[in-house]
Amino acid sequence: MTTRDLIRTASTPTTGASARRTDRARRTAFGRRTAALLTLLTLASATGTAGAVAAPTGAATLAVPARYAHQQLTWQTCAEEATLECATMTAPRDWHHPGRGPDITVAVSRHRATDPARRIGTLLTAAGGPGGQGLLRPADHVRNAPALGASYDIIGFDQRGVGHSTRAVCQTPEEFRSFFAGDFRDDTPADRARVIANSAALATGCEQRSGGLLPFLTTEQTARDIDLLRALLRERRISYYGPSYATMIGAYYATLFPHRIERMVLDSNIGFDGTWERFQLGQPMSFQRRFEEDFLPWLAARDATYHYGTTPAEVKARWEARRAALREQPIVDGQLTLGPDQLDNGTIQGIYRENNGFTLLATALTALDDWPAADPAARTTARRVFGDYLSPEFLAEFFAVTCGDTPWTRDLSLWTARGTENAARWPLVGARTLAFAAVCASWPTPPPTATAPRVRVTGAGLPPTLMLNSVHDPATYYEAALSAHRALRGSHLVTVADNGDHGQYPGPNPCVRSAVESYLLTGATPAGDLTCPSPTTS
Repeated sequence: MTTRDLIRTASTPTTGASARRTDRARRTAFGRRTAALLTLLTLASATGTAGAVAAPTGAATLAVPARYAHQQLTWQTCAEEATLECATMTAPRDWHHPGRGPDITVAVSRHRATDPARRIGTLLTAAGGPGGQGLLRPADHVRNAPALGASYDIIGFDQRGVGHSTRAVCQTPEEFRSFFAGDFRDDTPADRARVIANSAALATGCEQRSGGLLPFLTTEQTARDIDLLRALLRERRISYYGPSYATMIGAYYATLFPHRIERMVLDSNIGFDGTWERFQLGQPMSFQRRFEEDFLPWLAARDATYHYGTTPAEVKARWEARRAALREQPIVDGQLTLGPDQLDNGTIQGIYRENNGFTLLATALTALDDWPAADPAARTTARRVFGDYLSPEFLAEFFAVTCGDTPWTRDLSLWTARGTENAARWPLVGARTLAFAAVCASWPTPPPTATAPRVRVTGAGLPPTLMLNSVHDPATYYEAALSAHRALRGSHLVTVADNGDHGQYPGPNPCVRSAVESYLLTGATPAGDLTCPSPTTS
């Protein structure tokens, strides 16, 4: 089934018994599509964790000790953004045992509503990743969505584990570069052993350097930090906007504290109804789809500018030839070593968004054919595209959350076989399957008292919510968004057709902007699910 078919399925209204029968049929069809398309179900069932279990009874009503509930936030101008105020919040390391272990700190920020007479309330924003920093995000929202900045106090924060909050530490910069050195496509026994050893070293480094913090860097703990922040802001309810991984943060918060949600927008959705393992197994397909069906035709249509080929097949062949050349002789430029994995990394990063992303990636590719003679501006772009991918700090939080939130298969022989299969079928991201999965397979097992409670997202008790997703999003693929949409009852899905951008709001699409701002400013939702045309086709 094509994404166009999936859009039609998602947007067709049904009622009564017919709706129930149709919904069951859709779920069945979706399961078949997912099994055929992503080959997820066999491995997911091997873990015994294909579906989340409900959070423990009373999980949302944990008592908040007075030393946290009665603290005062001391606001002052943010050092890195003069338009924002910043403060530091203290929270328990473990919300389920607040007397155990040292406290953590969470850096928070706010931008006051610019039109107090029109103020609606507080809009909390969070960052994606896991590993992104959200402290300065409110400034971007005010600049790019001034209507929201006028009507809301906009709040941001660096979630536990990142940025100016209490952080995890896993790797030195040298160890980070070593993790991405070589070629993830190499598949000899020695190559696989090297990858597994690097992944195990990363997991061990996290445990040894993070001071017992790892078991508590979970989405469920972050959701409880949010409710403490809500209380300290003296708000009975808050509205929420979250992109990418922040959709999972929002969905968990709304599940644990549904009576605290006023309005909620989830943009580019993680499969928050299942496990991280299952969700990440779908990403090799979705990144390859975005690369081959969107970026390659885009670049071929601009051969007069970039001279990279006139057909998608020509462009792909040239890209693969350049990758092979970098494997034999990487480009070394100061501290940057640009080999095949760096080409993959920059391409992965460049296809998140067509606007700017495609152009920057295309410019960077032109510099690789003859690096010494390349246009200096193109070389500068290439250093940024291929050299600024993630960081040790990002990976620390990324693996802490994705490995610790939900269970993972620990059988490395299964991941070795899966890595070989994914590298052959969907090489852009599939080649790193073993490297990333082996980190979680090697992740330290938390003690029973620190095991993260599972949260089953249902939408129970929530007001209507809004979800956004493009059909070719490489990172948060549409198939997972549909499944999450079905789990979050009462949600309205805005599908952006003929588009693959990751993060739809605020952006250039007037249909999306209208839906989001009408909802956040007035509470009005679409009559049902909504399909918006891509801004390039509308």
